Amino acid sequence: MQNTAVPQLTQKKPPKPKLITRIKSNGPLLLFAIPGAIWMIFFFYIPIMANVVAFKNFHFSPEGFIASLQSSPWVGFKNFEFLFSSNAAWIITRNTVLYNLGFIVLNLIISVFFAVVMSQLRNKKLIKVYQTSMLLPYFLSWVVISYFVYAFISPNQGLINSLITGSGGEAISWYNAPKYWPFILLFIGTWKSIGYNSILYFASAMGVDPTLYEAAEIDGANKWQQIKHVTIPALIPLMTLMTILAIGNIFRADFGLFYQVPQNSGSLYNVTSVLDTYIYNGLTSTGDIGMSSAAALYQSLVGFVLLMISNAIVRKVDSDSALF
Repeated sequence: MQNTAVPQLTQKKPPKPKLITRIKSNGPLLLFAIPGAIWMIFFFYIPIMANVVAFKNFHFSPEGFIASLQSSPWVGFKNFEFLFSSNAAWIITRNTVLYNLGFIVLNLIISVFFAVVMSQLRNKKLIKVYQTSMLLPYFLSWVVISYFVYAFISPNQGLINSLITGSGGEAISWYNAPKYWPFILLFIGTWKSIGYNSILYFASAMGVDPTLYEAAEIDGANKWQQIKHVTIPALIPLMTLMTILAIGNIFRADFGLFYQVPQNSGSLYNVTSVLDTYIYNGLTSTGDIGMSSAAALYQSLVGFVLLMISNAIVRKVDSDSALF
């Protein structure tokens, strides 16, 4: 008996639409993206070319920046050598990484906690009150917050010192006591950002299909079990995305938090100095633009590498939760 091969029908892929067609179909979206694209070009991509300053002994010239760049002698990696050979290199790197790790963990846990709590509330007015009160610190500048902190820990008339001396204790000179500041900075930094992060997680939690909760309730799950098996798994992609972005910025510290709140006190240098404040203080005290640019470039490159590594790890574990 002769076997006859049955021809298999192959489906041809539809032709890819032309560029002009795609532009026309996405015209409104592209129009909205134009201002952001222009902003990115002028404030991110064009300034990238100025990173060459990190490899030069830069000096200003009356002819302008381009002429100054051309006339400044090339020094290679000497600016980086000065950065890493200084005694401050270990301190600022340690502080930057450890503080950011603390912020990543605290923001993740506390933001998810408040988001889950708000998602379980049924009073919409109460939810709005909580959201507004939690989001308010996010819009306050660090200058304003630094005065709030000073009102609490002022050596002479601060609220905390008044309570300590009123109970028979000895007043603490907070701005000369480094051991307290890691906790103060972690608390203030988390307090300021917790509202914004919790709203992001809250929006994701409210997008969970209500039928999942109904099915879990029919199966006998209590509130904690519903949160554990329905709400938390729904938040994991966003939690992963936010963590990847935070790891990419692990070498970037919030300048206002570490400069304004401790009032740039020299007594607190070992616990409050981070890369951003080091770059600023180095630039204002020595005027060495090349060294400051080298520190900023080092900061960006390390952040980029960490972002790519963390995203690659997440993509292998769960490709749907990866950034790209």
